[in-house]
Amino acid sequence: MISIIVPVFNEEAGLKKFISNLQKHISGEKAELIFIDGGSTDKTVEICKEFGHKIYVSPIKERASQMNYGAKECTGDILYFLHADSLPPKNFIKDILKSINEGCIAGCYRLAFEPELPFLRLYAWFTKFDNDLFRFGDQSLFVTRKAFDKVGGFDQSLKVMEDQQIVVDLKKEGEFKIMNNAVVTSSRKYKKVGVLKLQLIFTIIVIFYYLGVSQKVMADFYSKQV
Repeated sequence: MISIIVPVFNEEAGLKKFISNLQKHISGEKAELIFIDGGSTDKTVEICKEFGHKIYVSPIKERASQMNYGAKECTGDILYFLHADSLPPKNFIKDILKSINEGCIAGCYRLAFEPELPFLRLYAWFTKFDNDLFRFGDQSLFVTRKAFDKVGGFDQSLKVMEDQQIVVDLKKEGEFKIMNNAVVTSSRKYKKVGVLKLQLIFTIIVIFYYLGVSQKVMADFYSKQV
């Protein structure tokens, strides 16, 4: 069983399309789809229920906590964390099972954007390399429950960079695979903020993180800029 865990917060705008497309991909597969809400004030919860999927409200309203809560509530032996504005390849269930059977304990996909913008094409190209600097939550993450529990899940003390840190932790426990195919994620935030500006913001946050800047400073910086 693969449990697909989707943290959500005010995702009303694109949620119906996301669920409809994802349901086509998992039809006939041994998989469950659950949503973990972070306190949405729009119709996110209602839409999930409308499609007949389980949705839980996380007691702590931050992404790392939401994903850890989802891991506790789901039943799968393999966990697959996916953002609500990203869509994995059609055969992602088979991809993941094949990788696990070959000995990988975790992995992610490369990245592609929709709509595709020139600079983002270059950014997406870098995600094929096995370098931790290019690992972010938009690429999704699959992991065996055993490995997830062993590293303690996502670090809930991190308001940002929790997705990159768990990859670093998992690589210490076993083989981490970067898939040949790509997750297609929305470029809406890049279009809203500006491609170069948003990428610069992300780069600064990565630098801050490895310099040991506090989570509060990084979170405040991101919220003010975005």
